[in-house]
Amino acid sequence: MTASMFDRVCYRTEQREENVLLLNLKSGLLGYTFGCTEAGETIQVKLMNGELDSWGRDECVESSSGPF
Repeated sequence: MTASMFDRVCYRTEQREENVLLLNLKSGLLGYTFGCTEAGETIQVKLMNGELDSWGRDECVESSSGPF
């Protein structure tokens, strides 16, 4: 994801308290955001199975479709 998209996702997550659905491009996993780390450009996500993970901004994109 681009730097500007990362900023938008983090703004929505941290300021508007939204959980944005992301797709991990490497693993194909979906997760909802719950936090961001600006310095490391990482996004904390809660996976569909309930596990927590952290993805770099270059590993993921916003997903327009929900889980199947």
